[in-house]
Amino acid sequence: MHINWSGLGEVFAVSLVLGVGIVTLFSAGLAVADRGHRVVPAVSFAACAALVGYGIYLVAVH
Repeated sequence: MHINWSGLGEVFAVSLVLGVGIVTLFSAGLAVADRGHRVVPAVSFAACAALVGYGIYLVAVH
């Protein structure tokens, strides 16, 4: 059995960065929504939904 350590490290790094990035983007949308704005949170939440949808698409296709 051979483990591709570089591939595993790449998947780990991308997952970590995107996971933290999506949570940060969603949290920023919540923080701005709390101040009474509407457009910025809508864009933030739409971007989160698009990223999650793209991730599901990648899993389903590959």
